[in-house]
Amino acid sequence: MKLAGVRPQTLEIEPGTVMNFWVPSETDSKKSKPAVVFLHGFAVDGIITWQFQVLSLARDYAIYVPDLIFFGGSITDKPDRSPEFQADCVAKGLRKLGVKRCTLVGLSYGGMVGFKMAELYPDMVEAVVVTCSVMALTKSVSDAGLGRIGFSRWSDYLLPDSVKGVRDIFEIAAYEFPHLPDWIYRQYLEVMFDNRKEREELLEALVIRDEDFTVPNFPQRVYLLWGANDKIFDIDTASDLNRQLGNNASVDLIEKAGHLVQMERPFMYNRQLRKFLASLSEDMHQD
Repeated sequence: MKLAGVRPQTLEIEPGTVMNFWVPSETDSKKSKPAVVFLHGFAVDGIITWQFQVLSLARDYAIYVPDLIFFGGSITDKPDRSPEFQADCVAKGLRKLGVKRCTLVGLSYGGMVGFKMAELYPDMVEAVVVTCSVMALTKSVSDAGLGRIGFSRWSDYLLPDSVKGVRDIFEIAAYEFPHLPDWIYRQYLEVMFDNRKEREELLEALVIRDEDFTVPNFPQRVYLLWGANDKIFDIDTASDLNRQLGNNASVDLIEKAGHLVQMERPFMYNRQLRKFLASLSEDMHQD
C-alpha cells in the first residue's frame, strides 16, 4: 500500500499497549490535507477492510488506518476490553502522529468505536461517517441482529473455527458473495483469528443493558452510509439511528449491498463519501 500513499507505523500508546497504524507516506501531506481516519469492523483488519477507500482518497486526504487492539498486530496488557478503551487508544495514537482534527469513518465495530471517540474527543473529531453500525450494542439491538442472521452469540458468528464458519461470515455480510474455493477460507482461518480469547472478551464487553445506554448529544455532523441489504444492522436500524441522532444526521442507502458495502460497491461508496467530505470543506469555508 506504500504506492497508494500510506505506510505502516507502529506506535507505543502507553507502556504495554502497542498499535499499528497505516499513515500518510509523505509527511508534508499531514499538514496540508484534511485527515480522515478509517476504523475497521470485527472480521478483518484495517487496511484490508478499507483498501478501496485508501486507493481512492489518499491523493486528496491524509489517510490514517489503525488496527484496533487485538487486530493486525495491535496489542495491550491492560484488562479493559471496552469500546471506550479502543477509542482512547486511537485518539492517543493520532495525537502522537500530530493529528489535531479529523473525520472518522467507521464500519460496524469500528462505527461503535467511532461514536465513542466522537463523544469523548469532540475537539478532535470534526465529523463521523458510520456504515452499518450503531451507537451502542444494547441487548435489544444485539438480540435483533443475531436473530436476523440465525446465531445465538456474536462469537459463534465472528470467531469461526471451521471453513464453513468463515464462509458464513462473508455470505451473511454480503449481498452477493462470489463463490470461492475452500482453500482461500482455510488460509483466512489460519491467519486472521489470532488473539481469540481477547477478541471474545471484546465481544462480551460490547453488549450492554438497554437501561445503561443514554443517547449522547453529538455536536458533530454524522453521515450514515448504509448497505440497503444489510442483514446484520438492517435499514430499520439505520432509520432508528438517524432519528436518535436528530438534525445533525443524514442517511444514504446503497442498493444491492450488504454489511460489507465498502467492498461490494466501492465506487458508489467512495462517491458518496467524497461528497460528504467535500461538504465539510464547504462548511469550513463558510464559517
